[in-house]
Amino acid sequence: MPTLVMKFGGTSVANLDRIARAAKRVAVEVANGYDVIVIVSAMSGKTNELVGWVNETSPLYDAREYDAIVSSGENVTAGLMALRLQEMDIPARSWQGWQVPVKTTSAHSNARIEEIPTEKINAKFGEGMKVAVVAGFQGISPEGRITTLGRGGSDTTAVAFAAAFGAERCDIYTDVDGVYTTDPRITSKARKLDKIAFEEMLELASLGAKVLQTRSVELAMRYKVRLRVLSSFEEPSDSAGTLVCDEEEIMESNVVAGVAYSRDEAKMTLISVADRPGIAAAIFGPLSEAGVNVDMIVQNISEEGRTDMTFSCPTDQVKRAEKAMQDAKASGAINFHDLVADEGVAKVSVVGIGMRSHTGVAAKMFRVLSAEGVNIKVITTSEIKISVLIDRKYMELAVQALHDAFELEKAG
Repeated sequence: MPTLVMKFGGTSVANLDRIARAAKRVAVEVANGYDVIVIVSAMSGKTNELVGWVNETSPLYDAREYDAIVSSGENVTAGLMALRLQEMDIPARSWQGWQVPVKTTSAHSNARIEEIPTEKINAKFGEGMKVAVVAGFQGISPEGRITTLGRGGSDTTAVAFAAAFGAERCDIYTDVDGVYTTDPRITSKARKLDKIAFEEMLELASLGAKVLQTRSVELAMRYKVRLRVLSSFEEPSDSAGTLVCDEEEIMESNVVAGVAYSRDEAKMTLISVADRPGIAAAIFGPLSEAGVNVDMIVQNISEEGRTDMTFSCPTDQVKRAEKAMQDAKASGAINFHDLVADEGVAKVSVVGIGMRSHTGVAAKMFRVLSAEGVNIKVITTSEIKISVLIDRKYMELAVQALHDAFELEKAG
């Protein structure tokens, strides 16, 4: 039998009625002749509630116990989904991460999947089980402790199972009906994409699009897992959702596939740092050790033998970055005149594999922003993306203007 992986997010299993609705979708695929692996998230809001209980009980919590607690939401959903399917006369069984077992690293609350043995579930399929309902977001460490994969980890679980079992496809059911050219809440002209290349989706996910977890897209691209993003609240059809696939499957597309944004960005500048070999390592080494996620980096010559170093990071990591830099200065590793943090910025990016073979995208982007009176603070580029840091108050204006300028409301 061919295998299909279906993943249901928190809003899709938020209550018993929605679990029943999701179970009906699973039943359709069973009737289509698939052995189905269903990956479930916790009911909407449950993980936040569990995290709140942990913080209230022990602000400086043991990470191993944190994982044991917050992973329990998925276990409840898996059991309820299996019961619902059984009530529909579909042979189903729930599986917790340790029962498969989903083997992970020991990095509690941010573990990575290392292996998913297929023998146990395949044996049950051979005995007549039609649906394996697996608790997402969790696994087991080499030490035998429950681990979790970080927020959005159920997406990664689903893709990893699709890769391990050689699934025909991995369907991700969520509260949106696909991947859009930009956030429909910002511009009504945003268009749902029928297909998007892995690389484009990876860039959009990493640049702020919230549809799929970045790690899940990385995994899908590495193992060539065809992903389909669908709404669990719309009637199924052949044209439903967005297929995330290999570039070769997309016949023709726009030069720019989408406009992404990240609202919670901060720009930090170390003023008057020594301009010498190794200074970048001396700055970004301590930031990495402090867990600061540095994104855009620009170096400017300020005076003879000195330089200014500017970088961006999430706003919730500013204090951590400031402490890391002050500690490095106190230790003598670096010396700087001042550290200036601007927490009122946002990142706006255009993404598209068509940019590889088309020139002038950057020039057009900068011209459009200039015409709208938007000042660019930092620029970074890659083969298929251009990102700029701008004042946050202009973020929505910039997204709308770029979406219009590249005519993303029109299909390629």
